[in-house]
Amino acid sequence: MLGRASTTWVRTRFPSYSSMAQPPRPSASLVVVNKHNEILLVQRNPAARSFGGMHVFPGGNFDKTQDQSLAMTAIRETFEESGLLLASSASVTTSLSSLSDSSLDEARHAIHQQKLNFQTFLTSHDLKADLGSLLPFTEWITPVGPPRRFHTRFYVAFLPASPSSGFSSGAKQDRIPKPDGGREVIAARFLHPAEALTEFQKGKISFMPPQFYILSTLADILQGSANTRKQRACVEALSGGLFGRMVINPLRLREDEDGRTILTYEGDESRGGPNGRLHRAFFKIGKAGAANEMSLVRNFDIFSEIDAQAHNISPKL
Repeated sequence: MLGRASTTWVRTRFPSYSSMAQPPRPSASLVVVNKHNEILLVQRNPAARSFGGMHVFPGGNFDKTQDQSLAMTAIRETFEESGLLLASSASVTTSLSSLSDSSLDEARHAIHQQKLNFQTFLTSHDLKADLGSLLPFTEWITPVGPPRRFHTRFYVAFLPASPSSGFSSGAKQDRIPKPDGGREVIAARFLHPAEALTEFQKGKISFMPPQFYILSTLADILQGSANTRKQRACVEALSGGLFGRMVINPLRLREDEDGRTILTYEGDESRGGPNGRLHRAFFKIGKAGAANEMSLVRNFDIFSEIDAQAHNISPKL
């Protein structure tokens, strides 16, 4: 049934934990879907402080000097990390297509290095961020333990329904200099969610639980290589319902009889859900902190069986 999931996944690296709980930093991440039902993934540099080597959706921390909202954070970070700009002309006399690739690249590097304000860049080119195209699609809070914690709001945006410029299909290598001279993102590409999950299961790429969860959800909906109105309507229905506002706080429960650690999510029977309701992951940690076995179990319909009292639901945006 659409909306239920039971999926095995492997080779996720888990961060080392510290004894001090750090407050989660507000952040945002954007799941960009092109007309072929492919999703934009960027690969973090293996030496990065957070999610090194992982494939993630573009995103980053809220910056009060640049962002008026978390939706703006998602659009800005996507532009910085991939070159894809979700924006539209503020007047009929300007056109987003008039910006050359070189000018876009120059701007995104300057914004990333905090030499140029994102809103200043948009205003100078008579552009406005396409905030209305972003569909809220769950929030995730890093469990207590890791030294760097985030409260991340995920959004989905469809292309070409959203006005956009820059990288929107295929794959490319991209190295973005950080202020400290390091490298944050080393590659970006569009990949169908089913193909991304297959590569993950073969150990070719690595995900963290939020990315796997969202890709698994979208793989059920975005079937085939051509985006349809019905598929978009399904995603919009999830976004506009309780699923889109669900705040997921993963908690470790215990080990089962097979030695697998149980990670529970909101709505699970152990978290206030009805008896028999499962919303959890099972995993074993192998060498080098990598999970060599993991499965996701979600035995309820996310369109119609989310209970606001059992799930942590954020206020409407």
